[in-house]
Amino acid sequence: MRPSPISPTIDLDAQGAQHGFLKLPYSRDDAAWGAVMTPITVIRNGQGPTALLTGANHGDEYEGAIALTKLASTLRPEDVRGCVIIVPFLNYPAFRAGTRTSPIDRGNLNRSFPGKPDGTVTEKIADYVQRHLLPRADFVLDIHSGGKTLDFVPFAAIHVLEDKAQQERCRKAMEAFNAPYSMTLLELDAVGMLDTAAESAGKVFVSTELGGGGSATARSVAIADRGVRQFLAHCGICEGRPEARPTIVLDMPDSDCYITSLHDGLLEMCRDLGDDVRKGELVARVHDTRRTGTEPVEYHARRDGVVAGRHFPGLIGCGDTLAVIAEVLN
Repeated sequence: MRPSPISPTIDLDAQGAQHGFLKLPYSRDDAAWGAVMTPITVIRNGQGPTALLTGANHGDEYEGAIALTKLASTLRPEDVRGCVIIVPFLNYPAFRAGTRTSPIDRGNLNRSFPGKPDGTVTEKIADYVQRHLLPRADFVLDIHSGGKTLDFVPFAAIHVLEDKAQQERCRKAMEAFNAPYSMTLLELDAVGMLDTAAESAGKVFVSTELGGGGSATARSVAIADRGVRQFLAHCGICEGRPEARPTIVLDMPDSDCYITSLHDGLLEMCRDLGDDVRKGELVARVHDTRRTGTEPVEYHARRDGVVAGRHFPGLIGCGDTLAVIAEVLN
């Protein structure tokens, strides 16, 4: 395979704290010999495990970007045994634009793995992560939230894996992150995800959904700050024992957890995030915006559970996920 066009401006193997960039040449109208410069921090101290921490895999999700930017400026080599690789803005073009996908090629980075070294800008970023960052890592934490079009109860998540020993290692790392909710997540489309790439390589992988609406709150950032530190303690990279706070354990065992809108219109949520619902209960209405005097379409829960996610903001389209109902296990 061709070498990656991305080159780090720092030595990824050097001891100490280094702050630099992943440089991807990119010729464009305003800079013929320009480059996409993705910030990266590597903090290494002696021998030990390596954790890869990423945020803004989607550019309109901010908890990870905030928490990891703070971590990169405060974590010291003497606090570390092993290595921490921090990429707060993984899809940097999307992050700068405040959009889910890249403004350069409309690429969704979290659907672009394993990537291509001679592909689009987004595919080149995915290829570099796949071939040059993931192999270095023992543990991977990818911090997400709902972005501009979804909102979630704050949860850390793992997936059902064929390797049950690996799944158990992931579960323990998720518990160490200790979000208010802990989810075994069923993805609608897992092809091309960083999650899948990391799990297929045998890594301990944890993701999150810590809120949404295209912004961050003091509460959601605090969950990310605390979770990252506890994740690193669990990895054996930083000192400390993860402090366990009560977490609600959620499961998404099948597609009935997802309520998909079959209509365009104005969304009226009839249950809020975190509300308990019973199978058959009203969850939301979609109102016709083309005319008045028509009855709204009602959407009902197809299972008992808790409202773990919802569409955001107020207008919804046919095919959009309206709500997510997760099963409560504790």
